[in-house]
Amino acid sequence: MQRNDEMKLGLFLVQAGYNEGAWRDPSVPANGGIDIDHFAYLARLAEGAAFHFVFLADGPCVAEEDHATLARVGRNDGFEPITLLSALSSKTEQIGLVATATTTYHQPYHLARMFASLDHLSRGRAAWNIVTSSGKLEAPNFGERELPDHDVRYGRAREFVEVVQGLWDSWQDDAFVRNKETGIFADVTKLHLLDHRGTYFSVGGPLNIARPPQGHPVLVQAGTSDAGMRFAAEVGEVVFTAEPCLENGKQYYATLKKKARALGREDHQMLVMPGIIPIVGRTMQEASDKLRRLQSYTHTDVLIGIADHWLGHVTDLRSMDLDSLVPKSLPQTNFMQSRQKVLLDLAVRQKCTWRELMRLISDSHGHLMVVGTPDDIANVMVDTFDQRGADGFNILPPTVPAGLKDFVELVIPELRRRGKFRSGYSGQTLRENLGLKRPLNRFA
Repeated sequence: MQRNDEMKLGLFLVQAGYNEGAWRDPSVPANGGIDIDHFAYLARLAEGAAFHFVFLADGPCVAEEDHATLARVGRNDGFEPITLLSALSSKTEQIGLVATATTTYHQPYHLARMFASLDHLSRGRAAWNIVTSSGKLEAPNFGERELPDHDVRYGRAREFVEVVQGLWDSWQDDAFVRNKETGIFADVTKLHLLDHRGTYFSVGGPLNIARPPQGHPVLVQAGTSDAGMRFAAEVGEVVFTAEPCLENGKQYYATLKKKARALGREDHQMLVMPGIIPIVGRTMQEASDKLRRLQSYTHTDVLIGIADHWLGHVTDLRSMDLDSLVPKSLPQTNFMQSRQKVLLDLAVRQKCTWRELMRLISDSHGHLMVVGTPDDIANVMVDTFDQRGADGFNILPPTVPAGLKDFVELVIPELRRRGKFRSGYSGQTLRENLGLKRPLNRFA
């Protein structure tokens, strides 16, 4: 299935909204992070608009160590993604379910079993967003002092994915015959032991659940560092990026597809889907007022703490002159190298002061933010899609549910009017809806 004229859309599912001040907005439920009905409403809203999937980010730690910041952020009481999506699988019927899970602090057998279970629960709608951990405070939660080196994390991730895919192939698709008359439950001639012995893992197998309905849940990846791009080219079927500049986005798109082709992969079997934050108003003034209101909710302590985090903990903004220009380079971080580069490039391009960059990070975290009318937002999305800067987008509403409803009610109809987004689901599984092939069993 070749790339057609319709873009793919995912919903970045957050408890309050993507803007750091969102939880203080009167329209946002304050306890949304631990309210299953809130998430179910958002997922059904996206499903009613024919979004391809909902996407849950995750990090196994409280990310803020400064109590002044920690006291004011609204993101530290949320569900674990696989648990939440398992619940949502019974409250939705067609929309894909993407859960983030780290290869740094899990074991392959655990994740292979959990994602296979989610794929069965949802009848073929599961996807795994593969991350290598980038939070400074994750390591102490798992008995370690420091996060492993960036390249070591990616080396472990490659082997981890290889093991998980092998475990998903433990049983051939028709291995479980469940024949009551003969008394044969499983055809053991269609069982394959993995017996993996590698640099990071030794895993015997087999997995104690049937092969997932999709063969393998869809693999999502979000790295744009050099190591991240190599990994995405090897395994990513959906690639989630942060890029606020169209020209840079086009270059990334072309480079990644070229790397994948060199590995024998087809262009349309890897979907590049950057994040976009649509702040929608029926007029430009209305949209601008929405942004200003959200910005008024964000305390300086939060601006500083969030900026230090997303820049990779190489700055100490509390000791800086915040009205001085951001330098052209910063020390390389061992945490989020790709996001640090995106933010630094943005600051240099726009000649930002530290104070201005802090505000940009709070508003967008380095993603493309479009403030305007439905026509304005559709123009940017269609232009990026048509110029091969994206195969679709992850929508990051500034608030939920209001920001998502604005996008669904105002922007989606405009995209459909231009023939750029579908009106319903075309397949039964997430793979079918994304146009991705079902992988063959490697042992069969």
